[in-house]
Amino acid sequence: MAGPNTPPGVEIVRPQVPGAEQILTPEALALVADLHRRFGVTRGDLLARRAARQRELSTGADPDFLPETSDIRRGQWQVAPPAPGLVDRRVEITGPTDRKMTINALNSGAKVWLADFEDANTPLWENMISGQLNLRDALAGTIGFTSPEGKAYTLAATATTSPAGATGASTTTTTIVVRPRGWHLDEKHLLVDGEPVAGAIVDFALYAVHCGRRQLDAGSGPYYYLPKTESHLEARLWNDIFTHTEDALGFPRGAIRGTVLIETILAAFEMEEILYELREHCAGLNAGRWDYLFSIIKKFRDRGEAFTLPDRNAVTMAAPFMTAYAELLVRTCHRRGAHAIGGMAAFIPSRRDPAVNATALAKVREDKTREAGIGFDGSWVAHPDLVPVCREVFDGVLGDRPNQISRTREDVTVDAAALIDLTTTPGSPTLAGLRNNVSVALQYLRAWLAGSGAVAIFNLMEDAATAEISRSQIWQWLHNGVVLVGDSGTADVPVTRELVERVVAEELEVLRAALGESYDAAGFARARDLFVEVALADDFADFLTVPAYQRMP
Repeated sequence: MAGPNTPPGVEIVRPQVPGAEQILTPEALALVADLHRRFGVTRGDLLARRAARQRELSTGADPDFLPETSDIRRGQWQVAPPAPGLVDRRVEITGPTDRKMTINALNSGAKVWLADFEDANTPLWENMISGQLNLRDALAGTIGFTSPEGKAYTLAATATTSPAGATGASTTTTTIVVRPRGWHLDEKHLLVDGEPVAGAIVDFALYAVHCGRRQLDAGSGPYYYLPKTESHLEARLWNDIFTHTEDALGFPRGAIRGTVLIETILAAFEMEEILYELREHCAGLNAGRWDYLFSIIKKFRDRGEAFTLPDRNAVTMAAPFMTAYAELLVRTCHRRGAHAIGGMAAFIPSRRDPAVNATALAKVREDKTREAGIGFDGSWVAHPDLVPVCREVFDGVLGDRPNQISRTREDVTVDAAALIDLTTTPGSPTLAGLRNNVSVALQYLRAWLAGSGAVAIFNLMEDAATAEISRSQIWQWLHNGVVLVGDSGTADVPVTRELVERVVAEELEVLRAALGESYDAAGFARARDLFVEVALADDFADFLTVPAYQRMP
């Protein structure tokens, strides 16, 4: 469908959703088309490079620091100083861009809100459009929401203070950083010259056009979290897109900033090069711990026992290979003048169970204390009630300083072997772990296919990374002949297709009994079919969200 004001070659292959005309403007669509035509081929080449690298790993090659970029690692260079609103990042809250979450995140007291179009979001066309509208309205100070129960949500007074000299603009005490989709996902509803555009380009461009100038006028800027990066060449692509967009929209050079999530094992070997590629547009690196685990399982899925991890819940940041990754990230960032941001605390506080809260909050505090002690400049939480805990921990280390970038961690030495030595990880794969993986994945996928990407499961706020770990771990166990530690008093159990299918059926019955009349039989049937496809097929799907997206309208 092309309207009279749609740029040539652009087609929207979906009926308009409410408010779409305010977002899919000629200017915005023209930038989307321009970026696709200039950079789409490079994106395709980089995705092909990922596939070639996977073939090398599957046949026994180990990743290493790149010899051809050793001069960059030895060189004396720094990234640009932190941008306005990104100097102090001691607490960051994450969540999808629905209206309620937008308001709650901006009222939370966190320094940064990761406004998520990726793993905590389902890419329904309605979600992608409404999320952009919500960000625009939040920055205009006009956003409001009333729940079906009649509860009203509005921005707090401190979150709607207009900065001096910014006519008609509003800002918040929380800096918005948008996470677009990863390079692997297309946006099937928007075509340019008959081709689907990368979801990453769509999300990036729409926000830059509708909110970039407003952010600059308010003394901030259009900032992004860059997900699923696997190489410095992918960071170079983002830098080229940033530079071109600044020229196209008349933004100052360096106005657009990107924080790269180091959530793939290959990116861990190219952190310095990633910072170098983004120098003038760099806002630091983040330790995306859950997708990092998924990446390790995925990349080494064919490599046997030495690359097999214990139960998902047993792998913590205290595992030697995870500690090596975290300390190397901090050292790399601080050596180059960049922020190092820690990982997610996903616990959801319960107002009905003080004992559960006390135990979980103690673990959150322990986790954040470890991160602050290692040298991170801030960390993530998934719920507003965790903001005070995270802030208190980092306040205790930072004091009046906005960050601890000056702490360069020259004491840290991490070699290539330490990043991929999984054999020292405590714990074992267990039958209980298999059941948990199945149950969590089924619950998450049912919600995802229904349009929700951030899902409360067992007192944790889960996103797509959890489902990815769960299904990839089962695939790895199945295809590598893993034997699970049985339940108490039972024998050990080899992982077979029949075992997994039986556990799937049993866990569905557990959910049916627990949910009673609210059990969504059709939704769980769809989730089951998708889960079996991505967990048990002979060929491993690189991302479950790709076949999941194909099932959506």
